[in-house]
Amino acid sequence: MRRLFPPSEYSAAPTAPTAPTAPGPQESPSAGRPWTLEEIADAYAYPATAAGGGEAGRAARPWLRGNMVASLDGAAHHGGRSQPLSCDTDMRIFGVLRALADAVVVGAETVRREGYRPARRREAFAARREAAGQGPAAAIAVVSASLDLDFSLPLFTEPLVPTLVITGAAAPAGRQEAAREAGAVVVHAGEGAEVDPARVPGLLAGHGHTRLLTEGGPRLLGRFAAAGVLDELCLTVSPRITAGDAARILDGPGFETPVEYELTSLLEEDGFLFSRYRRYPGTARK
Repeated sequence: MRRLFPPSEYSAAPTAPTAPTAPGPQESPSAGRPWTLEEIADAYAYPATAAGGGEAGRAARPWLRGNMVASLDGAAHHGGRSQPLSCDTDMRIFGVLRALADAVVVGAETVRREGYRPARRREAFAARREAAGQGPAAAIAVVSASLDLDFSLPLFTEPLVPTLVITGAAAPAGRQEAAREAGAVVVHAGEGAEVDPARVPGLLAGHGHTRLLTEGGPRLLGRFAAAGVLDELCLTVSPRITAGDAARILDGPGFETPVEYELTSLLEEDGFLFSRYRRYPGTARK
């Protein structure tokens, strides 16, 4: 894998091929080979403010990053699943992002479609998580208004860290109780049945989760972006086309004014582009 951006982190190819004795700039040692998990983790580290490492006396604030893959023609999935658009390196980054997070926020439809399971402890990240004051694995936080979920699944009954179910206070009481009986922690993000996405990061921070990752789906990611709480987007662009009518990575009503994000990192391997965009500094968080 090689880093394309920012340019200050790698050197251009030699510019004087006729003078082999000249030192000339060289590619980064990491270019052209698979990166280690530690190198990927360093490249995708959360900002210090999400871990309480900002100005003295200031508590950590939640940082919500999204991670999605899209085909070259803009599809967020193929046949209802993201796996056909992915690759081994994309899945390694996917695993690293989970290993860096306090909580993984996901929509109920994605849980049903992708067959979500609890996050697992990974020995390769055990020391890093302990040093960061994190638990053994990320908690999974499922966002659902209807609570139309199978609470007998391992996601709810066998997690290493209790699964959170984020819903509205007026969601079906019987389904809320079923979630609790399965071992889930029910969190209310709204007085009605619907979830207010703007409240989710703050509520999760109240449970000790400030390094947040959402894996979609497109509808949930669109709601977070519309609410102004999506701090960062990690997007893999797959060199594959699908056509069809699959949703884009953000699905929902259009914004009145496009929201600006700035490119902070761009990696490449085998034609796949792995990008990171952060909310433009001039755009205030709601």
